[in-house]
Formats: sequence, C-alpha cells, structure tokens
Amino acid sequence: MSWTDSGARRRPYHVGNLRTQLLDEARALLEAGGRSELNLRALAARAGIAAGSVYHHYASKAALMAGLAAMGFRELEASLKDAASHAPDATPIRTSALAYFAFARSQPALYELMFDAGLMSDPEVASARDSAFAVLESVIVQSPSQQGVEPDVIHKVALAVWACGHGAASLTLAEGGTAGSSLMEDVIQGLETLFRRR
Repeated sequence: MSWTDSGARRRPYHVGNLRTQLLDEARALLEAGGRSELNLRALAARAGIAAGSVYHHYASKAALMAGLAAMGFRELEASLKDAASHAPDATPIRTSALAYFAFARSQPALYELMFDAGLMSDPEVASARDSAFAVLESVIVQSPSQQGVEPDVIHKVALAVWACGHGAASLTLAEGGTAGSSLMEDVIQGLETLFRRR
C-alpha cells in the first residue's frame, strides 16, 4: 500500500493548530519518501483535509519546504541550548558538537533540507538559522580560550566552526556507520585542540 493514499491513516486535526500539524505530516512524508515525493496534495491526503486548506497555509511546495527547514533550525537551536545548559565547563565545544552531529544523524532528510541553497534566502529560514547560530556563538564566547577576544573575531570563529560542523555532519551522513563515527570524533578532537587554552 502506498504511504500517500491510505484513508485509514488520516488523523483528526484541530483547525487552530493546523499549520503545526501540517508540518508534522510533511516531515513524516519527507522522512518516508524524500523531498521528491513531498507535495501539497499528498500532504492533504495524509492529513485528511481538503487540498485548499493546505494551500491556505502554504501556497507552494517551496513554501512548505521553507516551513520545514525553519522548523528544523528551531529544533537544532533547542538541541544546542539544551547541550550548552548541561555542558561541563571543560567541554562546551565537545558537548555542542555532539548535539549538532546527533541532530543531523537522527533526521538526515530534514537536515539536508535545512541547508538547501534554494531555501537559505527565505526570511523564516534565515531567521531560524541565525538563532541557532547565535547559540553556537554564545558557547564560543564562553570558552576560556576566547576570553577577551573582540566580538567581530568571535563571530568569524563561530562562522568557521559552524561551517566545519556542517561539513563534518554532511560527510558523516555520506560515509555512515563506523567511518562516520570516526570522522565525527576526529573533528571534535580537532576543535577541542583549537579551543584549548594556551
């Protein structure tokens, strides 16, 4: 049976919370079939609503994907905040990196969508991405090796770490298994070396 056509899988919804529920259903479609299978009609069928109700919230597939990407960045932000709040003083970089990699590995389809070049300029996506980045930047600010460093330099360091983390996460997902875990640990050790107080 196709995952897009089962009436039995339709879920009841509350009108006031439809946008959130549509994102949850779209996420399930994305994880099950990839973005090529994600469309507004399939989403309406899965949610058990008229297609017009979906178009009221998302005018196009691109708008829906932007909503998903923004949701992903908000969840990444929450993961990074939680990791930072529980990080031992000696290991904030490791704790944050592990949270970042864990997020990417737990939902690879969503993570890939979040960094889609066509969505990066969407205002909602950009705002959510910047909020997640700000959490990483605050972790770097608190690192003992960065005390007294000018804010503009801290920002550049944070950009470098963000780019490194994204590249490493993408490579980890591509390699998978033990090789991916080894790469993740090597990257974390490299970051720890860079941030070690001299």
